[in-house]
Amino acid sequence: MKETRTQFATRLGVIATTVGSAVGLGNIWRFPYEAGVHGGGAFLLIDLFFIFIIGVPVVCAEFIIGRHTGSNIRGAFRALAPGRQWGLVSYIGLCASVMILSFYSVVAGWTMHYTVKSIGGFSGVTTPEALHAQFDAFASSDIAPTAWTLIFLAVNYLILSRGVQKGIERMSNILMPMLFVILLLFTVNSLMMPGASDGLKFLFTPNFSEITPSVVLGAMGQAFFTLSLGLGCLITYSSYFKRETPLLRTSLITAGLDTLVAILAGIIIFPAVFTFGQEPATGPKLVFEVLPSIFANMGGGAIWSTLFFLLLFLASLTSTISMAEITIAYFEEEFGMKRKKATAISIAVSMVLGTLCALSFGSLGGVKLFGMTLFNLFDYTSSNILLPIGGMIISLFVGWVLDRSIVRGELLAGGGRITGWGVSTVVFCLRWLAPVCIGLVFVYGLNIF
Repeated sequence: MKETRTQFATRLGVIATTVGSAVGLGNIWRFPYEAGVHGGGAFLLIDLFFIFIIGVPVVCAEFIIGRHTGSNIRGAFRALAPGRQWGLVSYIGLCASVMILSFYSVVAGWTMHYTVKSIGGFSGVTTPEALHAQFDAFASSDIAPTAWTLIFLAVNYLILSRGVQKGIERMSNILMPMLFVILLLFTVNSLMMPGASDGLKFLFTPNFSEITPSVVLGAMGQAFFTLSLGLGCLITYSSYFKRETPLLRTSLITAGLDTLVAILAGIIIFPAVFTFGQEPATGPKLVFEVLPSIFANMGGGAIWSTLFFLLLFLASLTSTISMAEITIAYFEEEFGMKRKKATAISIAVSMVLGTLCALSFGSLGGVKLFGMTLFNLFDYTSSNILLPIGGMIISLFVGWVLDRSIVRGELLAGGGRITGWGVSTVVFCLRWLAPVCIGLVFVYGLNIF
């Protein structure tokens, strides 16, 4: 490990940055609509199971690679498997990070737009149907979505250009507590709603008769994607860990807090949905169409709506910072670039591609590759192909190829009360359970069956 490499300064910084990397729209947007579509409690129970047999071990695997080498994703695999093909996963991660940052920033731009719109009460529009028309009009225009995408990426540049400690760590230490404070305010408010008991029953009471293969595979996919696995974010971040950072404990905390955010999002959304007579199985439009209509009919609705979309913006920002850092670290170390230049190139590329993704809903809607707009192509390729392949390769590499003494040494370093039995459990999951589960997610995502 490079002793001169920049490191996170505090234990709080380690937790805030790694949890921030994992927490994103997948927790606050995707989890509620996935749980709504797949029956609530049964989906949550299965999701929790897979978080700990897939999520935690693969997080550990990425931490082991990153901390042991103290390098960017490409340098890490070159150091651990010189002259071998395992390093191809680094290019998968780099490609996926650029794709995700590009289309994800479009959605993050929508959250910024809706934060501003919330202050004005959505111009008096209150029904889901009218809000649907308003959203379609906004998304299909060219100037506004593109402008918000570029503004969002510019905010990323301002943070990332300041470096690991003064930029990423400092902002994570501010943004993550803010995110949890807003979540807790919403949770208290939701628990006081008339439909709170029905919402909580839907979320926490599993109906085992509703468990189908699609529910299991949906929960498996949510467990994998919510932690940003297979991308290289956590390899990059853990390369900034100090030697005394306990990896398994940090993995458990990261997975635990990430899951807590998703559960709190469910506690926030489902009581409101039941109170105002909406369907929990609404799907992706739940956030941008149904919830604004609910806020419009609440006391102080403009305040709650503004806070909610601010929450989405904060979650988006902590995730995109970690995605951009993958390419920034790569440019810095592989090409000897200065931090600001590497950041500028990374963000500039995402601005160009992000603009094209934003225009995919408007003037470029008719431009398609493989039958998909650029936004959908980036989403499909990264989520359904690159991330599962990357996650499987990382799991197999650490489980079967990497010297067991390295795995053991990294997991035991820093304490954390892990025993040899704990190391064996992590390795067993990486060798057998995680690859099988990720393979099923991959097949399911491609709609092969």
